[in-house]
Amino acid sequence: MSAPAPDAARPALDGSPLFLLDELPPDGDEVLVDGPEGRHAVDVVRLAAGEPVRVGDGRGALVEGVVVAAGPVGLRVRVTARHEVPAPEPEFVLVQALPKGDRGPLAVELATELGVDRVIPWAAARCVTRWREDRVDKGLAKWRAAARAAAKQSRRPRVPEVADLMTTRQVCGELADVDLALVLHEQARRPLAGVELPGSGTVAVVVGPEGGLTDGEVVALRAAGAQAVRLGPEVLRTSTAGAAALAALSARSRWS
Repeated sequence: MSAPAPDAARPALDGSPLFLLDELPPDGDEVLVDGPEGRHAVDVVRLAAGEPVRVGDGRGALVEGVVVAAGPVGLRVRVTARHEVPAPEPEFVLVQALPKGDRGPLAVELATELGVDRVIPWAAARCVTRWREDRVDKGLAKWRAAARAAAKQSRRPRVPEVADLMTTRQVCGELADVDLALVLHEQARRPLAGVELPGSGTVAVVVGPEGGLTDGEVVALRAAGAQAVRLGPEVLRTSTAGAAALAALSARSRWS
């Protein structure tokens, strides 16, 4: 008996745990969740035969199934449905200035749960944290691990991409190609709620560092086409401002 053919429709929301593999077998009646994911499913989540689960590749391919067996080799899942979940529209990009300490992975985690599709780490002028050359790979690895873990927790079939660290000039180059670019600024007069969102394309949100944006950065970002907006009367931390903006954008476009 062959497994069901892929369906583009998004699977129903039923709370089933999601596990991620680097690759999914293109067909077949069963999927084996092994390695770290399998050990987590068996030893931590303690799944048992008969329980519903989902397994994806983090790029939109997803299978729904039922646990057949859980043991030392991992989790054997009988496939009941296959999906190719399309990327949501519009695409959300977060340009995140490097926060202090562990707040960077926290910012990525929150943004992932609230709908971001791509995160760009930004070495803004007033960032307290600096990724020296020997720490860039380690910093990126932490951010990417946070995105993957948060995608699993929130049952997202697509893990957000975390780009390489960018300079202000590189960020401005990225913003020149998006459909709508917004810079969160406490002195902006225009509220985020008053911005008209495109139904497709790319929306970028720029979040500055704890020390704020320099005048030069504001000028450069505006020259790249970005609009300055404010979230509300409060000034949020750089690690939470992006998540708040994404929640507001998702509520207006994806959560209806």
